[in-house]
Amino acid sequence: MLEQALVALAAAGGAAVVQAAGTDAWRGLRSALARWFGRGDEQREQDALEHLDGTEAELQTAEEGTRRDQAVMWQTRITARLEDLRGDERASAAQELDALLRGRAPQGGATAGQGGVAVSGGQVSVSSTQNSIAAFTINGGASVSHPPEPDPSRG
Repeated sequence: MLEQALVALAAAGGAAVVQAAGTDAWRGLRSALARWFGRGDEQREQDALEHLDGTEAELQTAEEGTRRDQAVMWQTRITARLEDLRGDERASAAQELDALLRGRAPQGGATAGQGGVAVSGGQVSVSSTQNSIAAFTINGGASVSHPPEPDPSRG
């Protein structure tokens, strides 16, 4: 069983995978994390790359539940990898993972002013159907009605 700090580190790793997938940060995190898993074993590194690619593909159209499941899955993989290591090697791997994650953590966070919308690590879609309105923010009133008939004299 891992100590609490390592479990938290593994959770941060799982969250980082899900947050980075499909973003500009993905390629760097993907490569660094695969090397971390491999620890010099090319086959293990290749296996990690394949799993990471599968995760990225699955997250492209994922709903929030799938994103949570993927984060937990990567937390479990990281935890298992740390449990495979002993003593100094585990401590070294934990330090490397911590540095890897800190070096790729998003700076700041999503913020929005009053009435604004901010999204971090997700997607937002706004749509409407017939006779409806879709918007992030409406200042004032809004209504849906049929347009007036054109004036025939204006041709």
